[in-house]
Amino acid sequence: MINTLLICGGGGSEHEVSLRTADFIEAQLTQAEDIALKRVEMDASGCLTDKQGRVYHIFYDRKIRDEEGNAWNVDYVIPSIHGYPGETGDLQSQLDMFGIPYFGSAPEASKICFNKIKTKMWLSALGIDNTPYLFLHSMEAEELNKAHAALEEWEAIFVKASNQGSSVGCFKITRKEELVSAIEEAFTLSPYVLIEKALNARELEVAVYTFEQELIATRPGEVRAPSDTFYTYKEKYTTGSRAETFIEAEGLSEEQLEWIREVSMRTFKALKLKDLSRIDFFLTDNNELYLNEVNTFPGMTPNSMFPKMMENYGHDFTEYLTGLIRAAVSESIQNR
Repeated sequence: MINTLLICGGGGSEHEVSLRTADFIEAQLTQAEDIALKRVEMDASGCLTDKQGRVYHIFYDRKIRDEEGNAWNVDYVIPSIHGYPGETGDLQSQLDMFGIPYFGSAPEASKICFNKIKTKMWLSALGIDNTPYLFLHSMEAEELNKAHAALEEWEAIFVKASNQGSSVGCFKITRKEELVSAIEEAFTLSPYVLIEKALNARELEVAVYTFEQELIATRPGEVRAPSDTFYTYKEKYTTGSRAETFIEAEGLSEEQLEWIREVSMRTFKALKLKDLSRIDFFLTDNNELYLNEVNTFPGMTPNSMFPKMMENYGHDFTEYLTGLIRAAVSESIQNR
């Protein structure tokens, strides 16, 4: 039996959606007879609590213990936490120190992809087209002038907190009167702020993942936000979302499909991602393609595209995840 610890929550701005992703994963793993699953919820202080209210701590001997000293061996961890500390590499660093294998990317890849500015710098260095941007390090006049110049040149921009989830701390700005307050708000969430050109574009998403040691990139799906907004956190995750999702985007040429596939695979390999990612693209009205962002732990809620695109490709999520768990635990035992 493989003891698998499902850690969810995190206590941050994406706590609730992390619980919903954990619900999906838990439901999938109940079908696996050789996996014993234990679910704990993490709060903002890092405290782990199970459904009965028992408090646990992870120890270097690959065990978790409650306050009475009862121990449970941990063979594998699924960090179902969107945002800090699950997507930032912090939790993964702790698990690496304890020698516990886990689902998803290692600390360095997680840190790069969670920081929107670092991601764009890496993409540019790799020669991968991404949305025109600049970044701010402070509210000083010289920095704000850069943002005002960008708004004047591009007419519409996104102001984004660099170290937050894809839709957290994100503001679309078209009027100069709104700019400074949006930047101020973004700086309350992150030490750096990304200024990005707003494009009239279709939003395409690709699930990239490892299945039986083969790297898979699905055909792109598409998300269409209502005309009066962009794909906000609310539109992504609330039950009343007005966004439309299409598991396969229509009307793309073979050349465009091949570019998206090649770039998705190259990005996954070059950034040293592991197990899964969702890689998002923009297709502009002028048929320009840009890589938008890389998500190392995409959402798995009823609205989420990643599991739907995997299923559409022909892969069963339970078979996919249990295969990764068994392989990782086997390798961990061999390396001890």
